[in-house]
Amino acid sequence: MIEQTHRMRRIAALTTATAGVAYGLPSLTTLRRARVRLTPRLAGIGAPGHVALTFDDGPDPASTPRFLEVLAELDVRATFFVLGGMLARAPGLAREMTAAGHELGVHGWDHRPMLLRGPRSTRDQLARTRDLIAEVTGRPPRFVRPPHGILTSGVLLAARELDLTPVLWSAWGRDWTAQATPRSVLATLDPDLRGGATVLLHDSDCTSAPGAWHSALGALPELAARCADADLRLGPLAEHYTGGYSE
Repeated sequence: MIEQTHRMRRIAALTTATAGVAYGLPSLTTLRRARVRLTPRLAGIGAPGHVALTFDDGPDPASTPRFLEVLAELDVRATFFVLGGMLARAPGLAREMTAAGHELGVHGWDHRPMLLRGPRSTRDQLARTRDLIAEVTGRPPRFVRPPHGILTSGVLLAARELDLTPVLWSAWGRDWTAQATPRSVLATLDPDLRGGATVLLHDSDCTSAPGAWHSALGALPELAARCADADLRLGPLAEHYTGGYSE
């Protein structure tokens, strides 16, 4: 009887561990170069003549308006993956972003990794943010990018149910660190800046080193110039999966 009890406990533990692995397995897509090879569309690989410009963590009244000013000067539109908690505090700013032609996507309500949530909490986070974006801007979002780029089965299931397309990135500027500068952002982006890429930057330092957003802001003019020199159109994800791209 005792042996049978121990056996049942081992089976229960194994079942729990297996379920945990199954839930977290899609988070392996956080390995950027691997996902570009294995799941290109998920990694944001799109039309070869286009580069998608995306920002995470806003809208932030302290910094996002500066990005809107520079993007307007460059005549460039972008996709902003917003946090619901930030959006709730700055709905007017979100309306300005939409009016300027920018696209808002779902980043979650807060920045807690989805691996720390169960499926129900994950869905609630995404649905709550999606609904607020639609309410504030009048435009239901199309895309979702979870915090830290950690995709779980819960995120994928919720995205399908909520009619959201998961998109991560293929190039980033590591612009969230205290040491980041416009030059370092451009140098980090450069090896992966090519046709079809999706670029990740941040328009807020709410989850980054204080003032880190200055590095991304300062890199934008040169980033736009490099794309123009390469005859690449820089724009939002809404334009990224057209123009003959097929996975």
